Amino acid sequence: HAELAQAESGATTATARGMQVAVAVARFERYAKGALEPVETALPPQIHEAGPMGGAGVVGAVAVRRPVGVVTCITSYNNPWANPAGKVAPALAMGNTVVVKPAPQDPLSVYGMAAALEEAGVPPGVVNVVSGTDSAVGEAAVASPDVDMVSFTGSTAVGQRIGEVCGRDMKRQLMELGGKGAAIILDDADLDAAVAGIGTTFSFYSGQICTAPTRVIVQRGVYEQLVDKLAAYAAYVKVGDPVAPGTVVGPVISAAHRDRVEAYVEDGRKEGARVVAGGERPALGKGFYVAPTLLADCTHDMRVVREEIFGPVVVVVPFDADGPEDAEETAIALAADSDYGLIDYVWSGDVARAFRVARRLRAGGVGVNTIARNMEAPFGGFKKSGVGRDVGSYALHAYSELQSLVWPG
Repeated sequence: HAELAQAESGATTATARGMQVAVAVARFERYAKGALEPVETALPPQIHEAGPMGGAGVVGAVAVRRPVGVVTCITSYNNPWANPAGKVAPALAMGNTVVVKPAPQDPLSVYGMAAALEEAGVPPGVVNVVSGTDSAVGEAAVASPDVDMVSFTGSTAVGQRIGEVCGRDMKRQLMELGGKGAAIILDDADLDAAVAGIGTTFSFYSGQICTAPTRVIVQRGVYEQLVDKLAAYAAYVKVGDPVAPGTVVGPVISAAHRDRVEAYVEDGRKEGARVVAGGERPALGKGFYVAPTLLADCTHDMRVVREEIFGPVVVVVPFDADGPEDAEETAIALAADSDYGLIDYVWSGDVARAFRVARRLRAGGVGVNTIARNMEAPFGGFKKSGVGRDVGSYALHAYSELQSLVWPG
């Protein structure tokens, strides 16, 4: 399975094995246990006095989670195993049936997952896969009157169109959309730790990940140091054949996407950004490679700062401040100046200060001195980064409807 995922997506061997197939397996194991979680919650009884609705008495109630019904799962190309597993597994655990529409760039991994589920004993008709490059395939999977819910991972623009279609029939939605993660670096931060985290934008999925800390907002006092360290990191990581040992950065998904990323870099250059690392196409053979690219001296009105590039490109925006309190206020304001709000990050040597800033950020999640994630914590976005929350028990809730049962006590 990892070899197929690698062949389709261009992931490095370590990523295909450890972050694609292995994560998918972990998600199925998690939600197999999730199927045993209670679906009924007893609510405190209420005492009613006599009135127009009836005589005095006690009324009991229970909240019951019910399956939504048929769920269309439209998955992203950047992780053809973990992403569909994160939709299919909790949906099945809650008693739903699913129609999976994989990304047209790498659909075969989803067919492999469906075959594995069939072999494991999933009954016919419970897991269904439809694929194709024509947009009519996805439109039919969303608009069908037999579909009760749509779970989508992808761009904000496509998510908006799906939301419009779902709105006609009030279909339930779970949307994990674009991101432009702000990474706030205050002047008391551990710069090496920050660089190790931000540097994953260059390496992890070749930057094709919506949670990447791509928008670095750094206090002027440590700006040059941070840029130098990030440039050294970008120069160090090996770009090349994803099958070759030691490769850290493989190709992006397609020639069209490579051209899109390169166009953003050129736009940044024209708008006044300084290309500190990368910026030129790697002299490699077959494959759609983009060099890890660092753009410094950026301002918040540049397209490269405001829009999701979805590639191994980091932009750095310096800011000035009159003292620690002003630094926090300025950084928070800059981070908030975005259409997105998926995952943001804060680095500070003062943990209390970092948490103080984190609590004021308009993002569905905030990494405090880390890029790590807790896989029981809710995941989803503010603003144009999505609708709803999943992961852990929150995913089980997302793929269910709440029904209340009330009776006289």
